[in-house]
Amino acid sequence: MLFPGQGSQRAEMRETVAAHCPELLDLAIDEMGCDPFERIKEGTAFQQPALYCASVAGWKAAGSPVAEFMVGHSLGELAAAAASGAITAEDGLRLAITRGRVMQDAAAADPGGMLAVLGDGNGPAGLAASLGLTVANDNAPDQIVLSGPADAITEARRKFKEAGIRTVRLPVAGAFHSPAMAVAVPGFQTALDAVEVKSPRTTLLSSITTLPVADLRNGLVLALTRPVRWRETMISLKEHGVGRFLESGPGEVLTGLVRRTIAGADAGPLVAEGNPGA
Repeated sequence: MLFPGQGSQRAEMRETVAAHCPELLDLAIDEMGCDPFERIKEGTAFQQPALYCASVAGWKAAGSPVAEFMVGHSLGELAAAAASGAITAEDGLRLAITRGRVMQDAAAADPGGMLAVLGDGNGPAGLAASLGLTVANDNAPDQIVLSGPADAITEARRKFKEAGIRTVRLPVAGAFHSPAMAVAVPGFQTALDAVEVKSPRTTLLSSITTLPVADLRNGLVLALTRPVRWRETMISLKEHGVGRFLESGPGEVLTGLVRRTIAGADAGPLVAEGNPGA
């Protein structure tokens, strides 16, 4: 079971949360002093808690199924942890609120950007290193995401265009999953230390290490500054015998990445109970 990260948000997801997790919506408003869905265009601090709520609501709408493996992409690791029983849904939301806030603060203090590069990842990775950029996400054989200073991102986009390589600049103001996020670590660590962590009732897999999670707090902290190894994680799941991949939450971004990584993969959205045709 797959839980998406920032970028998968959709306009209609508040309705899903209100219908299936109204308590999370109330908690978000109480903790933040506003409705994050109403301010979702204002950045990471609002997008992350809103998307977390939507991912958990999508899972609950499907009957809270327990898969053999639970894995999240970046922010999605919090929803995966909640669905696995390692943390409560409420604590997951509090962590999403803190995570979004400290990451947005870090981006404001040291502005940066992210650039999705489409095509063979070997060449782009080499150019990225020469420009001082970090490979933030290894998403699929034909997609990596680079992270770093805004001027370096602009230069990389120019050089990729000259080389005939397609790029898409992501609508974020920070260099996420790079050393630039180190200043966000202390605040997030404090929030994590206040949360009770239990043994998951199924295998919780890290998309940072591609291995089963042994220390959830440490893994979630590492994810702030380390790359998401999504392609490798999907290959690892296949090697573990996984034959079906279901995505909880809005959109089908992860479904597409799975299909581009594993030929013939049985991948699709997690369907709400009573709505088999969705």
